[in-house]
Amino acid sequence: MHRFDGLPDPSHGDWYVLHTKSRQEKALAQDLSVQEIGYYLPIVRRTKFYGKRRMTVDDPLFPGYLFLRGSLDQAYVADRTKRVSNILKVHDQERMTWQLTNLSLALSHSAPLDPYPYLKEGVLVEVKAGAFRGLQGLVERRTGWERLILQVDLLGQAVSLELHGAQVELLG
Repeated sequence: MHRFDGLPDPSHGDWYVLHTKSRQEKALAQDLSVQEIGYYLPIVRRTKFYGKRRMTVDDPLFPGYLFLRGSLDQAYVADRTKRVSNILKVHDQERMTWQLTNLSLALSHSAPLDPYPYLKEGVLVEVKAGAFRGLQGLVERRTGWERLILQVDLLGQAVSLELHGAQVELLG
């Protein structure tokens, strides 16, 4: 059985991004798990308020998207669940693996990730110290705090993470 928060082994095949119907990400993940199809569904814990009640919920980091790692036939199997509205082909498999590995590493350390507007330009860095050592991303300065931006190009989305500038080193 595959977990929501772990990356499937590269032997499962290629990445496909499944654009899901509204609020179908977790149900689709369960369907794929039952069929032993590799997937990655990044989940974040959020506190939501319903009137005076406070609840902690696990939500998809990118609502409406699930990453399938398998064959095109398996992507079609996912589509037949009626939970998928579109299958997006990933042209740069290596880049997608790199980006999802970075997200997985940040989530494994319970990093407080905030949705962040997608950035086309920025400085590529690697974290050289601390719990996030090895994490790579773009640095952006926002309201006096330095932020590391983790992007998923195909989705046109990104998340940010607070980071001390002394912990990073420029790449390339």
